[in-house]
Amino acid sequence: MVTIISSTNRPGSSTLKVAKYLQKRLSAKGTEAGILSLADLPCSISVTDLYGQRSEEFKPIQEMITKTDKFLFVIPEYNGSFPGILKIFIDACDFPDSFYEKKAALVGISSGKYGNIRGIDHFTGVCHYLHLNVMPLKIHISAIKKELNADGDFFETDTVRFTEEQLDKFIKF
Repeated sequence: MVTIISSTNRPGSSTLKVAKYLQKRLSAKGTEAGILSLADLPCSISVTDLYGQRSEEFKPIQEMITKTDKFLFVIPEYNGSFPGILKIFIDACDFPDSFYEKKAALVGISSGKYGNIRGIDHFTGVCHYLHLNVMPLKIHISAIKKELNADGDFFETDTVRFTEEQLDKFIKF
């Protein structure tokens, strides 16, 4: 099972738009993928689902994560790194069942110039600690607000080429 993680809880985010685009492209290549938007996490996650506790609202999310073999994380830049909600989510998930020895691809996005290079590096360190195997080809998309057209599709030649290459490699990974 493939799950795309939209790694922010910001409403109406570009991150979710990118996740939906990647889901559509994977489907066109014959690979079905679900999306988990961190905007759908229980609001009380930091007090109800950490330290061995489990809320009823988080149980179906945990079941989806446990069943997932491959993750595609779309990660926006927050203050030079990745969003805190992503770390809280990782901390709330069961260890080792959630991520141990599974596979992941990473896509960094930002409204600025560098496509969340630093945040993707930081998150790669977290993945390595969890024994989550990260695909070497990581995508960094800068100026995200200029990259998506009105239909939510990438249209810039280089962005399309790099995302297609990453998706093809992710399917084989």
